[in-house]
Amino acid sequence: MTKEYDVLIVGGGMVGAALGCALGGSQLRVAVIEAMQPQEFDVEQDFDLRVSALSVASQTIMETVGAWSGVVSRRFCPFRRMRVWESAGITEFCSEDIKKDYLGCIVENRVIQIALLECLKTFENIDLLCPAKTNRINYSSDGSTIELEDGRELSTRLLVAADGGQSRVRQLTGMGVTSWDYKQHALVISVDTGYVQQDITWQRFVPSGPQAFLPLPGQHASLVWYHSADEIRRLKALPDEQLLAELKVSFPDELGDIKAIAGRASFPLKRQHAQDYVKSGVALIGDAAHIINPLVGQGVNLGFLDAAALAQVLIEAQSENEDIGCQNILMKYEKLRRNENLVMMTTTDLFYRVFSNKLLPLQMIRNFGLGLAGRLTPAKQKIMRYAIGLEGKLPDLARGKSIVV
Repeated sequence: MTKEYDVLIVGGGMVGAALGCALGGSQLRVAVIEAMQPQEFDVEQDFDLRVSALSVASQTIMETVGAWSGVVSRRFCPFRRMRVWESAGITEFCSEDIKKDYLGCIVENRVIQIALLECLKTFENIDLLCPAKTNRINYSSDGSTIELEDGRELSTRLLVAADGGQSRVRQLTGMGVTSWDYKQHALVISVDTGYVQQDITWQRFVPSGPQAFLPLPGQHASLVWYHSADEIRRLKALPDEQLLAELKVSFPDELGDIKAIAGRASFPLKRQHAQDYVKSGVALIGDAAHIINPLVGQGVNLGFLDAAALAQVLIEAQSENEDIGCQNILMKYEKLRRNENLVMMTTTDLFYRVFSNKLLPLQMIRNFGLGLAGRLTPAKQKIMRYAIGLEGKLPDLARGKSIVV
């Protein structure tokens, strides 16, 4: 027998699970399909390599849907300061300047996902199918069906792609992307630090690319080293002792003493944007819709805002007895998010390209600009508020308002 749903979310990672939670308690029948069950959390485990800098808006979304307690009960690291510099130019943002306790939190991706999946299970209108893999997706503008590998068949009026940058749903529904690769890779290194837990995240720009520090609970941190693909491959292959030596030579004194390397991974830098976010019976969210340069740590935050905006549009449509799969209805979501995402992507891309340029005149302008940004308090406050999700066109969930009728 075919089980019918109003919404089928393919992908139960952070963004897909967030959408499921946002729809929890509504009149919509929803299923979230996730291929892999995340490993259970244990406080004695090493820190995961994949971490995210959650903005205040993302935390507010998780709080409003009831998932943030699942993060707090495990582990996370709030940061109150953020420093950016290059040679003589430097600016530091502080949460006290905008009368907030902190600017954001560094959280392991797995902890975020576990907290959201845990929350999903509390809603009667949500079915979490995990682990479950799709065998066949039959898309139609009037409704779609999915056959799982175990033989179950599901049907839906709205198919939501939350299945990542290489989204199978997006490809099967014929939705194109515009993309290009940057000429750099990033090496992520999980380390044990000499300093106790810090409240600052920083990023230094050097000719070869940025170097970033993300604090984690206790004496731990995540480092991100941007460089050419060949150099990242060389660094990644080094024994721990040699990589430690490279860090001490190349990273600034602010890094402090690094006691040990706990893990490492690398990935290429890429920008990708779907040409459309919606068509009749299908919608894209998160990485399925956009991949942004990780320079300013906004990837998952944009995805959470996608999820909150789409949930708001769907619940409003359902309350007015409108067809949630209708392209005209779904375009309301695209209008809320596409330009907002494009502005952030373009700003990040411009920031990356300006700071990757080695021309001396441009370097002088950059240093002057960073110094000026640190002195212009109103502009500085505006930048901070926008970056952490306190300004702009925010969906209700990001403002702490429930959307369930």
